[in-house]
Amino acid sequence: MSSPEHKLTEAANTKPDHECVLLIAAVADEAARVLGELSSVTEERFHVEWVTDLSRGIERLRDGGVGAAVLDLNLPGSQNVETFDKLFQAAPGVPILILTEADTEAMARQALRLGAQDYLVKEQANGYRLRRTVRTMLDRRAAEAVALENEVANATLNSIGEAVLRTDMGGKVTYLNRVAEKMTGWFGEEALGRPIADVLRLVDSVSGAAVDNAVAAVMHGDSTAATAIISCTLVRRDGIELGIENRVTVVDDHSGNLIGAVVVIRDVGDARAASLETSRASQHDVLTNLPNRTLFNDRLEQAISLAERQGRQLAVLFVDLDQFKRINDSLGHTMGDQVLRSVARRLLACVRRTDTVCRIGGDEFVILLSQVEHTGDAAITARKILRAVAAPHIIDNKSLDMNVSIGGSTYPDAAHDAESLLSQADAAMYEAKQHGRNRYEFFRSDMRVRLATRLSLEGDLRYALGRNEFLLHYQPKINLKTGLISGMEALIRWRHPERGMLLPAAFVPIAEECGLILPIGQWVLLEACRQSRAWSASGFGVMPVAVNVSAVEFLGKDFLSGVRAVLIATGMEPQNLELELTESVLMQDAESAVVTLLALKAMGVRLAIDDFGTGYSSFTYLRRFPVDTLKVDQSFVQEITADPDGTTIVDAMINIGKSLNHRVIAEGVETRSQLDFLQHHGCGEGQGYFFSHPVVAEEAGSLFKDGLQQEVVIH
Repeated sequence: MSSPEHKLTEAANTKPDHECVLLIAAVADEAARVLGELSSVTEERFHVEWVTDLSRGIERLRDGGVGAAVLDLNLPGSQNVETFDKLFQAAPGVPILILTEADTEAMARQALRLGAQDYLVKEQANGYRLRRTVRTMLDRRAAEAVALENEVANATLNSIGEAVLRTDMGGKVTYLNRVAEKMTGWFGEEALGRPIADVLRLVDSVSGAAVDNAVAAVMHGDSTAATAIISCTLVRRDGIELGIENRVTVVDDHSGNLIGAVVVIRDVGDARAASLETSRASQHDVLTNLPNRTLFNDRLEQAISLAERQGRQLAVLFVDLDQFKRINDSLGHTMGDQVLRSVARRLLACVRRTDTVCRIGGDEFVILLSQVEHTGDAAITARKILRAVAAPHIIDNKSLDMNVSIGGSTYPDAAHDAESLLSQADAAMYEAKQHGRNRYEFFRSDMRVRLATRLSLEGDLRYALGRNEFLLHYQPKINLKTGLISGMEALIRWRHPERGMLLPAAFVPIAEECGLILPIGQWVLLEACRQSRAWSASGFGVMPVAVNVSAVEFLGKDFLSGVRAVLIATGMEPQNLELELTESVLMQDAESAVVTLLALKAMGVRLAIDDFGTGYSSFTYLRRFPVDTLKVDQSFVQEITADPDGTTIVDAMINIGKSLNHRVIAEGVETRSQLDFLQHHGCGEGQGYFFSHPVVAEEAGSLFKDGLQQEVVIH
């Protein structure tokens, strides 16, 4: 048996999908009447689909493509207005016409309040009224869709960075987006209906003559005008002129009929400024605003060409901040950035306007002295820079001391091309660092060999820890009263696979500069503590061990946690570990050093000032530093017998240590006469070749067994 539901398909191909009308009615006769009324007039024929119950109606609405719905409220099983509400919830955007009996009109009005578009009493719903009501619903929905589309389009146009104007067929303005209002000086409501030429006044950028607007040409079918981008000047309503580019595009309706034009305008003044800024940014350092490597190389090439033509000299100075990493590690990168800006300003103040100061990255600067009259002029500038940078840098109420190492190279004496000049200046800078920093060196041919050696060592150093190439030697500290070993100092060595056994001076400075000192230092601390525990487990008793700490380690943010982790991992008693730091390390930031030293003391670790006398600490800070031991530098011990004044200095150092209740250890004891002097003046402990060279851990065990008392006989 066939279903009473059917689709009226006569006009299915002449109306779009959104013209589909869904009829929901259970009574076949009434449905047939409605179907007939909606399809009886040829020019107003609707595409109608008919379903007989609410559930199928809801299902069809959810499938989409329905422009309006006609609902008979008197469906089987209908529960008053709930029938409409279920349908409305299924597709709230589809307008619904209610068909009702006269006695249920109140229910239809209730449905109207809940969202129905309209209702008709069946007895009054003749063909004309039915068609008119359905057409009104469809047209209203179409108008709402167009309004929404325009709203979305306008919101999109207002969000872009270009000015957009629309005109009608007569060239009258119908729309301006916000950028267009700003660029022309016209508010949208003022411009509407005005000729485009009034709102968009264009003149030639060179002659100032009026430029014909392309809208009229485009409207008359000029395809060239429709694709051209016109560069000219826009005279804003207040007379201000803007450099612009504009293009015109025609607008067609859905049927392809011409209905107007769109003008798009771009402010090329901003674009040019942005282009210049982009170009500048690509050639300058963001942090200091100095030229970067790219711009420097260009200027250096030009300067060499000019110097060659004029037979003149020039110089390149490679400037590197000494131990800048400690600033970043201890005070943070923000403070480090401010230091770099401060140094940049001082470098600029040291050179002429014709010279170039460049930051090539990190803490490295390069200076081009483009006109050098005499070879010595570059050295004068280098000395000037050393003095300028060394003056205290006051940043955030902190006084920071900075130094630089400078390497120089000259044209044409040392090199004839840009790459060689920079390479040689770099090599000379490393030479300055090797000779103590805070100085300058100019390139010599022998430097290249040393630089190559250094770079090779740095490369090998990166793999040494993983390859187990490091080991520790131990040198005993001797109690000068009893002759007993009072502790051991751990000293790192590098078993280089090609260069043999290397002492710390050959590789530790390199490790500090490239950051490898942190993992290496942690390994030394861990290995020394393990060995101390191993000696104790072997029956040699408690053997305190001392470890040297570099500035990079001490100022590192993870230093304290690293020490704590080693103590926990090895089970080392904190009082059996002594950390040795030089005066220069502690005085780099004395206030911060006090805080760190106090934290170490709170752990129970002992502290020593190494190489005492070679730094610049004051007696005030010596009292504030919570240290346990002063180690008199070996250079003073060596002068005990060679220089009468040396004995006075050592005696004074011993007395300073005693007055502070510190242990005093003399380093570098090599002769019997030095030992006698130290014993006579009450020095508590000694260390040096006279007692023992640094030895491997196994040989140190023999020293514990044999003892060194026979060497320390008091005369």
